[in-house]
Amino acid sequence: MKYFDELKRSMEWLAENPEVCFLGQAVEYPGTAMTNTLSGVDKNKLIEMPVTEEMQMGISVGMAINGTVPVSIFPRWNFLLLAANQLVNHLDKLPVYSNGEYKPKVIIRTSIGSERPINPQVQHTGDFSEAFKLMLKNVEVIVLDEPEQIFPAFQKAYLRKDGCSTILVEYGDYYNEK
Repeated sequence: MKYFDELKRSMEWLAENPEVCFLGQAVEYPGTAMTNTLSGVDKNKLIEMPVTEEMQMGISVGMAINGTVPVSIFPRWNFLLLAANQLVNHLDKLPVYSNGEYKPKVIIRTSIGSERPINPQVQHTGDFSEAFKLMLKNVEVIVLDEPEQIFPAFQKAYLRKDGCSTILVEYGDYYNEK
């Protein structure tokens, strides 16, 4: 079982569900290592987004309220930081300020950027997993260290009934190393 293969298998499994869609940068067109994990997904389920991270997260929240299960893809933690307002103040808090009426389920994919073979430097390789675990109460952060964790983590994110969303944190270096 390989890290990349488990990510691809997870995306194909999620895509079998009619209410699931995938959105983000480089989901339909090449641009990141994550693009290749979607190669087996029907193109009609892919929504290519411009570089507007906060808007993407807001759209994801709106879709989830409407019954869609968006898989919102942010290729690096450093990019997901730009969506922190929507993530922390809206997705995470909506169940609280709606008195439980709205419990949107968003599956968020992000990555600790690859440093090998070329290190793109600190603006692309941040790991903010622990900081966000402290800030979020209704969004679970799961760090995917090993290939065998991947499929069960995506199953949990999709099948969960507890009203929580999930951030799944990948390691870019592991796509080719594990």
